Amino acid sequence: MRRIDRFVLRLQRLFKLENGQDLVEYALVIALIALGVTASMRTLATGIGAVFTRISTQLSSSVS
Repeated sequence: MRRIDRFVLRLQRLFKLENGQDLVEYALVIALIALGVTASMRTLATGIGAVFTRISTQLSSSVS
């Protein structure tokens, strides 16, 4: 059997198998979770930055 024929047969078997679908689905779920976490981290970072700015301002005014 020629090398290209074996390669084509392997590809056909690969497309018939459904085991890889689970992996793709998990990867998509993880990507969506990572996107959500990234978006929420930006909001959280802005809030934390505002708190530290407020603390810094209060400390500066109490020292003066």
